[in-house]
Amino acid sequence: MLKRRTFWIIAVVLLLAAGLVIMKKKSQGSVAQVPANTANSQQASQSAMPQVLEFLPGDIVEAGTADIRKLLAVSGALRAVNQAAVKAKVAGDITEVLVREGEAVQAGQVLVKMDSSDYLARQEQARGALAAAQGQLEIARQARDNNKALLDKSFISKNAYDNTNSQYAIAVANVDSAKAALAVAQKALADTVIRAPISGLVSSRMVQPGEKISPDNRLLDVVDLRVLEMEAPIPTQDISSIKIGQLVQLKIEGVTATVEGKVVRINPSTTTGSRSIMAYVQLANPDSVLRAGMFGEAQLVVEKKSDVLTVPETAIQFDAEQAFVYAIENNVLQQKPVKLGLRGESKGVAVVELQSGLAPRARIVKANLGRLRPGLAVKLITTTGKV
Repeated sequence: MLKRRTFWIIAVVLLLAAGLVIMKKKSQGSVAQVPANTANSQQASQSAMPQVLEFLPGDIVEAGTADIRKLLAVSGALRAVNQAAVKAKVAGDITEVLVREGEAVQAGQVLVKMDSSDYLARQEQARGALAAAQGQLEIARQARDNNKALLDKSFISKNAYDNTNSQYAIAVANVDSAKAALAVAQKALADTVIRAPISGLVSSRMVQPGEKISPDNRLLDVVDLRVLEMEAPIPTQDISSIKIGQLVQLKIEGVTATVEGKVVRINPSTTTGSRSIMAYVQLANPDSVLRAGMFGEAQLVVEKKSDVLTVPETAIQFDAEQAFVYAIENNVLQQKPVKLGLRGESKGVAVVELQSGLAPRARIVKANLGRLRPGLAVKLITTTGKV
């Protein structure tokens, strides 16, 4: 009995030992298998990395020759070059106002009428005074001529003749004075009819029929919109770049098309406070599309070059101080150092002049897409597939 119990104990111990050995071997096999799986994963990852860069057609642009302009941005409000304030020249009562705001008028057109009865009476009074003076002059002339004949026959003294001659001179002066008084009365009468000093549009009306006005009262404003100008402040550091006759591109608020103007005057003094100098940009407005008071942004052409090699400014990247672009040569991406020139715009696009480093019609990456790896193959893709 004791021998049988001992046998079973030894058998159980051997079975436990065998189990432990088997479990240890499995564990070692599992540990050894992990690095192999990891290595295979890394190799698969490396093989999955793209070896070809794909670009959309819009990502690529060709370097080409173009005209480039360096612009200086300024802004200001438009105003009419020719404008007039219509004012009263005599006192009186307004009887008619023949125009309203927005109406077109021609130079010399009647705008306002005043009560002229008082001025008409003054004119007639002055005309009567002139007639009386002319009658006195005729009497004085006859007396002088008669006395001259008597003097020649020694019937009167020289002193008597001189008196009649002096009376004649006084009569002449009275006629001249009466003529001047009549001219003044006629002018005052004419001033009761107020006419447009220039052709244009009525911009404001400050008087109504029945009002009593005095001389120099402002009645209407007339503006000629055919020629406008913008007063633009120029920073002192840029004033050396502005010249009379310089072309200007203007973007007017509310107007889609760009308007061209030119610098016609430059103020010789700086503006107090801002230390800027006013330049006056004039622009034609034959169709009166633009209006006085509109806000405009002007692009002054500071410098201009023609037929130079340009690329979009967005294509330029920098490595420290060295500028470069990503070019595509034989369907392979290359990093090309370039030397930059004038920065400006061409046909509304910000561009940079390239003085060296790239040939015309070279294909480059248009936008800054970050650091790319030179030497990779390049393919262009479309929405329908690869090209």
